[in-house]
Amino acid sequence: MNTPTERRKNLSLRELVDQAYLLIEPFFDPANAWNGQTLEHLAYRVVREQLPTIPPQDVQVVVSAATRIYRSKHGSQ
Repeated sequence: MNTPTERRKNLSLRELVDQAYLLIEPFFDPANAWNGQTLEHLAYRVVREQLPTIPPQDVQVVVSAATRIYRSKHGSQ
């Protein structure tokens, strides 16, 4: 049986995405919006505060990936 080939090159970054997603998932939920605006911008702050070892350029990657994961699970709402 063939196993799928891993596309990701940076597996440690993938682990960080998984960690961060648990912390920031509520910020993507439209039910938590404030004045009609999502709280996605707060996700960046939480990632920087809770995972301080992540290089700044990777924070963007992590939050973007988490956003895509949320949308794939919940639709674009």
